[in-house]
Amino acid sequence: MLESSVSVCPVPTEQQPLNEYEELKQSWFFSWATLSPQQYFTKLGWVWGWSWLVSGPIAAASFAPAKHLVQFVLCGAGGASVFMVLAVLRLYLGWSYVRDRLQCPTVFYEESGWYDGQTWTKPTEVLTRDRLIVTYQVQPILQRLVKTFGFLALCFSLGNILWFFL
Repeated sequence: MLESSVSVCPVPTEQQPLNEYEELKQSWFFSWATLSPQQYFTKLGWVWGWSWLVSGPIAAASFAPAKHLVQFVLCGAGGASVFMVLAVLRLYLGWSYVRDRLQCPTVFYEESGWYDGQTWTKPTEVLTRDRLIVTYQVQPILQRLVKTFGFLALCFSLGNILWFFL
């Protein structure tokens, strides 16, 4: 019964919300959010570490490490964290887009270009399936990303407080 509903779906295969979800789940970057917590934080740690290649020299130009080591470390860590925030923001935006497409009772799609968009109303069984995927698969990913934002905000706040006392 499910296949018959999907088979009459006029939405092109690559624009169907379920296929967008599967594609996102298997993509190199967006799959980071689906990894185990240790692997996820390792990936973000790599982003932060490689970001020091940009933020480290800028921090060193502002605060000589030999004279102002703590300021250099705080400035470099804050600068490197900006790249991490951007990576987490991109993850969040991608996953929230797919969540919105899955949750919506209608699907907007393009047949051949931006000028001929159409709307398809999902049958009840497709809508139920998509909302179950949102509840049990996508929402936990988004909650993890929001918690990551909170952790990064806490780190920035602690860095600012430490900077204030220097």
